[in-house]
Amino acid sequence: MRFEEKLIVELKAITEDNYIDAFNLKLAPGQEQFVSHPIRSLAQAYVYRNQCQPFGIYAEGKMIGYVMVIYDYDIPEYDIWHMMIEESMQGRGYGRAALDQVIAYIRTKPFGDSNRIALTCNKNNPTAKRLYESKGFSATGAEDDDKIELVITAE
Repeated sequence: MRFEEKLIVELKAITEDNYIDAFNLKLAPGQEQFVSHPIRSLAQAYVYRNQCQPFGIYAEGKMIGYVMVIYDYDIPEYDIWHMMIEESMQGRGYGRAALDQVIAYIRTKPFGDSNRIALTCNKNNPTAKRLYESKGFSATGAEDDDKIELVITAE
């Protein structure tokens, strides 16, 4: 009998100590159309610094991915931006485990009182869409170019 090993991932805030590790993450060929590289995302994090938190996704002490949580005061809602797993670590369940950690972080309501979590997913990225739907996200019907919006309520 095989026991499924539970993947342990940890979110660590991007700081002056680890931002270069984020810069060195690699997307798989062709994935640039689906997600922005952390370099671009960290520039956005600087602009929105009063309402967002960028994280490195860690497994066994090594950064294997990146994600940013941002709070939209106008709606209000939490948004998950630019989630990515390093090319060499994809397909192992780390994205699923990281998404659980992101949702747990948002449930602490670090920026404001909202239970709505939104993200966008490229229409041509069925792997990501399946991941988000498996966690309870559903399409709202809102679309922008090649992206669809998905939401979940974090209670």
